[in-house]
Amino acid sequence: MTTRIPVTIEGNLTSDPEHGNAESGNEYARFTVAVNDRRLNETTNRWEDVGTVFHRVVVFNQQSRHVADSLRKGDSVIVAGDLRFGTYVDKETGQSRETRDIVADNVGASLKFSDVIVDRSPKANGPAADASGPIATPASYAGAELSR
Repeated sequence: MTTRIPVTIEGNLTSDPEHGNAESGNEYARFTVAVNDRRLNETTNRWEDVGTVFHRVVVFNQQSRHVADSLRKGDSVIVAGDLRFGTYVDKETGQSRETRDIVADNVGASLKFSDVIVDRSPKANGPAADASGPIATPASYAGAELSR
């Protein structure tokens, strides 16, 4: 059984997203988000950065392409997903190490400090993307009478 820990973070990208394909064929994008902790200094009455936590994030499939095409180092983002833990053996020392990654369900540019232009894409590909579909005529226009 896997423990599912939902998380939402807001921070800045530390570098451009890395985009690629896994051996299984799944498309992915990886990036790191720096989340700054701020506190009010009661002596100076000013906000100060008091620490930064770095979170590794991975996102898959079509969204990975959008992330790689749209986001760059320094961009402010909001990430929602699940916190996942793993282990690996360090090749240099042979010691077991732990990892912590966020597998993102949703990644978006934060609008807190900047504007974003959304380029909407159709959900379908090919001719279905341009099809208008059936047109329904309301019953009152079709000559049908409704009775109670």
